[in-house]
Amino acid sequence: MSQWILLRGLTREAHHWGVFDAALVAHGLVGAGERAMCIDLPGNGVEHAHAAPLSVIAMMSFVRERAVALNVRMPCRVLAMSLGAMVATAWAERHPGEIERLVLINTSMRPFARTTERLRPAAWPTLARVARTWTRPERCEALIHDLTCNRVDARDADIAQWTHFRRTHGASAANALRQLAAAARFRAGRDAPRCPVLLLSSASDRLVDPICSVRIATQWRASHAVHPWAGHDLPHDDADWTCKAIAAWLDEHEAARDIRVTSA
Repeated sequence: MSQWILLRGLTREAHHWGVFDAALVAHGLVGAGERAMCIDLPGNGVEHAHAAPLSVIAMMSFVRERAVALNVRMPCRVLAMSLGAMVATAWAERHPGEIERLVLINTSMRPFARTTERLRPAAWPTLARVARTWTRPERCEALIHDLTCNRVDARDADIAQWTHFRRTHGASAANALRQLAAAARFRAGRDAPRCPVLLLSSASDRLVDPICSVRIATQWRASHAVHPWAGHDLPHDDADWTCKAIAAWLDEHEAARDIRVTSA
């Protein structure tokens, strides 16, 4: 079974996956005795001391270097969110032999979306408050949670954990701006990556308009599944649904491959 790499988005880190890596194991997406490999983007988490590059391509090169250092088996499978999904797309476009499967969650990228779709105008006031409270960890993380998560049963515990991450190795304001600039400038190819691609989006995403995923899936003729109520942080809101959608997609591709082999 190919190894999974997980990539998070803007200012988020490996710890923000929460229980999602355990859900991957529970659904048989990760083999017995193995685990998904979470790699932080430069400027985030364990890489918080690095200056975030001003280009997604440079972020991709950084992630590839980390994958090599971690002895990730190639070709690998990449599951990525938001900005991380742009990095994963750049990887699949430029080094197609290294990516076997690609799952992109609640992402947006040029030329498939307008600025007001990539960051919904209704979210702009909250994003401004996030910027103003960047040095107040608990308040800042509460704003981010309210913007990106629609499952709130563990809100207080989530915010307490996220506040701890921010205090110990959170992204700096400068790195947040650099990542935002890189995301704004990134432009994907109109042609689909050579590997199979699955788009997952949340119908109730308050940060990114889900039409972005619709357009990418349509242009690339890629598979696409939509969650009815989750927010931008889909793996947080419904890890079980996310894993089931990925497993069903993988099963569908395996069945199609078996039919082709039998027909041949």
